[in-house]
Amino acid sequence: MSTTQSSFDSPAPAARSRFTLPAPVAFVGSAIAFTSLYLAAGAPTPLLPLYQEQWDFPAVILTVAFAAYAGGFLAALLTVGSLSDHIGRRPVLIGALLVQLVSTILFVLAPDAGWVIAARVVQGIATGAATSAFSASLAELAPANRKKLGAILGSVGVTGGLALGALLAGFAIEFTSSPNGLIFTILAVIAVLGIVVVALTPESATRRPGAWRSLTPRVAVASAARREFAAAAPVIAATWMLAGLSLGLAPTLVRNVFEVDSALLNGLVGFLAAGTSAVAGIVFSRLAPRAGMKLGIYAAAAGATGIVSGVLIGSLALMVASLVISGVGFGSAFSASLRLIMPLADPQHRAGTIASVLVIAYLAFGLPVVLVGLLAAPLGLPTTVVGYGAVILLLGLIGLIAQFRVGRIVRA
Repeated sequence: MSTTQSSFDSPAPAARSRFTLPAPVAFVGSAIAFTSLYLAAGAPTPLLPLYQEQWDFPAVILTVAFAAYAGGFLAALLTVGSLSDHIGRRPVLIGALLVQLVSTILFVLAPDAGWVIAARVVQGIATGAATSAFSASLAELAPANRKKLGAILGSVGVTGGLALGALLAGFAIEFTSSPNGLIFTILAVIAVLGIVVVALTPESATRRPGAWRSLTPRVAVASAARREFAAAAPVIAATWMLAGLSLGLAPTLVRNVFEVDSALLNGLVGFLAAGTSAVAGIVFSRLAPRAGMKLGIYAAAAGATGIVSGVLIGSLALMVASLVISGVGFGSAFSASLRLIMPLADPQHRAGTIASVLVIAYLAFGLPVVLVGLLAAPLGLPTTVVGYGAVILLLGLIGLIAQFRVGRIVRA
């Protein structure tokens, strides 16, 4: 190795003897630490309407505060998303959890909406930096005869964390006098515990050169996976738009359209779709991926139609039931899309392929919600939601046609 090579790209020195957690404890602890990142991401769902009431800012600021998380996530994913392949899982995860700790402090101290937006960006950076490293770590730390468990916990940790974060925050707002401080103080403690767990977890990756080069943003789909990726892309966008609807817009609909001022209900509507999707992702993992994708499209279309219908006819019960159906659609379709795409990607292009999937997902999760905030004032919130639902249905239809076409090609 050249003497001028940066130590950042150097192979790891021989491991020093130190205390590490037993393998089962490290595995479970890492899964909890990963879930805590999404727990924190889901907590603002019922809190954002509370901030709007306290500081009296317009609806567009509310949607920007929600979508800022997606911007931070993508920025981190595209730069440090594969860094742990080069310098090891532990340094990246400890750094991400420290950034997460900073975001909780920003939420606790926030005096206005600007601080909340900054906290959401920092929160997104922490989660984007940690997601691929935690996903890889869980797969590597899983028992040799239970490797699929690592992938399942990684998937459930995302949607389950979002769901529980929204629900628990709703309880805190409803039954405590200082919910913001309580919620993010608890999350700060969890972040500290996560740092301790990661620091005491055996390193599961071998360091290799190329760390600096890995920071260059790259989005590339493996050539063998491009047909499946193109067919799945509209469905990924549609299902993540549904996620943005349930987590970003549903609490606003409850308050402004149905005129129900209940933080607990706001937390519940944020919980339903994400919680259902976590269960659906497990239940329908036994279906063939193509069948799971089609089922997800049908459920997503039914859920979007029901949500829009509930808003138009003033039926909160219909909207709530449709959130459950949309969760089934998200869980089934997104899980199936990964099972269709990722086996076709060779190891050298696997990170770029998953990054491409997540770019589509998080753009669909954040940007349309901001557009709703911009259009709600001139057009009215119900009309804007109808347009939002129509886009989901159109994307679902395009994706369904693509799935039938690709299915015929694959069988030929």
